[in-house]
Amino acid sequence: MPHRLTLTLLLVLFTGPLFAETLRIGTEGAYPPFNTIGKDGQVAGFDIDVARALCERMNAECTFVTQDWDGIIPGLLARKYDAIVASMSITEERKRAVAFTDPYYSNSLSLIAKAGAKIDTANLAKHALGAQRATIAADHATELVGDDAKLYDTQENAYLDLGAGRIDVLVTDTLPGYDWLQSPQGQGYAFVGDKIDIDDKIGIALRKGDDGLRQRLNAALKAIVDDGTYAKINAKYFPFSIY
Repeated sequence: MPHRLTLTLLLVLFTGPLFAETLRIGTEGAYPPFNTIGKDGQVAGFDIDVARALCERMNAECTFVTQDWDGIIPGLLARKYDAIVASMSITEERKRAVAFTDPYYSNSLSLIAKAGAKIDTANLAKHALGAQRATIAADHATELVGDDAKLYDTQENAYLDLGAGRIDVLVTDTLPGYDWLQSPQGQGYAFVGDKIDIDDKIGIALRKGDDGLRQRLNAALKAIVDDGTYAKINAKYFPFSIY
């Protein structure tokens, strides 16, 4: 019997914990290059790579749950997942419902239109304007043209309508807009006007009361920034820092 106990202790010492913590991550899967669903049916993108790096640092196993954007906070509150890593802006309105980690990247807004189109950026009410629903971009579009703003369930559908000519101008987060302009679908389109600096910070959303998890995620984020892991992920998607 003592020999069996010794063998068990040695196995634990050399193999580590028998059961790793599982962290369920909610994401949209329709917001390239930050989160999307690949041809293999698996989620991929900047958000996903950051989430995996954080889980590895925390000695946790990541599993991913995709959820439509409109229901992503209700899904968190219903405990379908433990955290949202989906390029969510930290806003005062959202902070009334959820808690946020420290920001893991910064964002601004931009306008995209057909290259060479005569867009009056000082009077966008003259143009058909679109954005993804329930986003900072949608708030800005609504401020500009009121109920005439055309709002879409996903960013990808907004791009499709821009490409089809059903809208003239798309209000978008700058970084996914930049990525789309590099794609075959974005050829012939361009940013118009000046970048709109809204001091937008992107964080991981958690249920209020999950302060221990928030502190661990913040520590893991600092660690991957300090050791260069974050910079490697950043460089995979953008030739400039987005931190």
